[in-house]
Parts: sequence; structure tokens; C-alpha cells
Amino acid sequence: MPLLLVTAAVLMLLILIIPLRLNAFLLLILVSFALGLAKGMTVPETIKSVENDVGSTLGSLALILGYGAMLGNLILESGAAQRITFSLIQQFGENILRPW
Repeated sequence: MPLLLVTAAVLMLLILIIPLRLNAFLLLILVSFALGLAKGMTVPETIKSVENDVGSTLGSLALILGYGAMLGNLILESGAAQRITFSLIQQFGENILRPW
């Protein structure tokens, strides 16, 4: 039964995100909340669970994003970003980098 609920939640998430183009982050929280309620958790338990899990995930991502921002700044200041850009343009041409 729990596997069916999780499968239904993932399908609901995909249906709401792909064709309807709704905000994925908000839908992930709403579907997680709905799954907790469908699983039989009370409203306070569900809120606490979603809050703890999202908080721990975002907390670990903050370090990764911070290090990525610092590395990106170092690449930009050193001139490596410009060199990478010019190398890609020489390799593939100017039109490959434009989506239109």
C-alpha cells in the first residue's frame, strides 16, 4: 500500500509540473504534505515531518551552493570563464550556443 501511495504522489507531481507548468518546489511540498496525510499521519505530524526533511535538505544544499558560488567567482575573476567561452565557440560555432 505505501508503494502505491508514493507512486500516485509521483504521478500527481509529474502531471502538475509537466503539462500545467506549475512551480515544482511548491508542488513538492504540497504533494509531500498530501502523501503524509494519505499515509495516516496527523496534520501536526505531517507538518513537522515536511519541515524537518525540507530543512535538512536545504541546510546541506546551502553549503554546496555557497562553495559553487565561490568557485564560480574565482573562475570569473581569473578569466577562465572567458577562455572556456571562447574555446566552446571555436569548437562548436556561435549558433550552437543559442537556443533559437
